Amino acid sequence: MKEVKLGKYLTLEEFCTCTQTYQKYADKINPFPENLAETLPAIDALTQFILEPIIDYFGVEKFRLTYGFCSKDLKKYLAKKDPETGLKNGRVAPEIDQHIAHEINKNGKYYCQRLGAACDFLIWGEESDRVIDWILAQKLPFDSLYFYGSERPIHISYGPQNKREIWTFTASGQPTKKGIEHWIILNKKALL
Repeated sequence: MKEVKLGKYLTLEEFCTCTQTYQKYADKINPFPENLAETLPAIDALTQFILEPIIDYFGVEKFRLTYGFCSKDLKKYLAKKDPETGLKNGRVAPEIDQHIAHEINKNGKYYCQRLGAACDFLIWGEESDRVIDWILAQKLPFDSLYFYGSERPIHISYGPQNKREIWTFTASGQPTKKGIEHWIILNKKALL
């Protein structure tokens, strides 16, 4: 696929090939969207309304995508176990997490009914909770935001629901709002 720019800083190739699982199985995975007419505008909107303001503020040299678009092929490999470690390659929730954007399954339905697009990213040298403080202060129009820990990537999505939902996770991986009440309050104030 020829290089497709996503705004000022990113390319579609970067967005589709940044995961460790893709890097490990690159010769077996087509990382690109098939439903280009709908998926590409969704990824472009995520880039324009969420990622570009973040990159503009923190700097392109500090911004690192860790998980962008999830193609059908990547989805299969994320669900498989690594033959060396016996551990799953990754967690997959295509019906809710928006990484699969507007891709369509064999029944002609969207994998994720929420639509939109999502990515996970880090800002080198910044704790993720401080980055979330900035996102909320700027009133960026995210759909969902997941906080995995201060030293871990942030998951963020942009989509038509524009729910501005914020979640963190228990040690066992269950979504919760415990421990992030200050963000819930900030988020509500931002919507007033």
